[in-house]
Formats: sequence, structure tokens, C-alpha cells
Amino acid sequence: MEKQSKTHFRKVYKSDHLGVADLEDYLEEGRRLVFKIREVKQELGVSVAGKKGDFNIAYFEENIKPLVLNATNAAVLKGFSGSSFVEDWKGLLIELFIDSTVKMKGDIVGGVRIVKKQPIIDTDLTNEINACKEVSELAKLFGKMSKEQQQRYKVLVTERKKKLENVKSA
Repeated sequence: MEKQSKTHFRKVYKSDHLGVADLEDYLEEGRRLVFKIREVKQELGVSVAGKKGDFNIAYFEENIKPLVLNATNAAVLKGFSGSSFVEDWKGLLIELFIDSTVKMKGDIVGGVRIVKKQPIIDTDLTNEINACKEVSELAKLFGKMSKEQQQRYKVLVTERKKKLENVKSA
């Protein structure tokens, strides 16, 4: 069965900044929404969603659009870094999600939020899981892990299963 391609209604607005429609695209591709901040800049007099203003904007090491940091997301970054200075937010690893309860001007519109717990990336564990060819190898690997690694393992295996299902259904 061929996978149907759909277009989100917000795509026509051609935002230069990361939004809900962009995250939905990543989720449909089976991607985890984890990104590393390259830098945060305070930009004055820029246009965001058709409004000129002063904004804190996060740029990422990954090839994605920058994220305009509202007060809620900025507070999360302050908590991660322990600093109120945007220059100190460089290098932070964050995970994004779509918050369907976000309101603007009294209407529920949805928005991009930062998960309030920093993600853990364990590339060694990812590589070990990907090297396993048999379920028995995965079980053996799981038995050697700490509790924290076992929790991370479950997330990685679930992501891998989703990717394989997406490949099979495409």
C-alpha cells in the first residue's frame, strides 16, 4: 500500500522559524525531536509570524529551522543551564514536542514546546543495538545494562521498530 502524502494547512504560510507543521513532518518520518543548540541570539526588529519585534532565537547544529523562544521555552533553557544569559544556552541538548493546548489571542492554536527534562543520547548504546542481528543478541545486551541504560534501550528499540514499520509500509 502506497503511503499517502498530505500537506499541513500551515505550510502555505512559509515560516522561516520552526513550527507545529515542521514538527509534524519530522514525527511522520519517525524522527525523534532531539536537537543541539548551536547558539541563541537576541534579534531586534525581526519579523516573526508577520509581526516585527525583538526575539530570542535558537539556532541548531542540525539542519532545521531556528526556534523562536517564547517565555515558557526560555525558562526551560534557563533551568537546564542555570543561567539567564542566552550565550550560556549554547550546546544544550533539547527535545521538542507539540503542545496542543497552547493558546494565542484566546484561541487554541498549538505550539512548539521544550520537554522539561533534558534528553539522554547514548551513541554507544545506539550502535550496540543497531549491531544486533538476532533477538537473542538484544536480550543478552539488555541483561548487561544498568537500570538507566535499560530505560534508554526501551526508547531506542521502540524508535527502531517504528522506523522499520515505516520502511515496510512505504
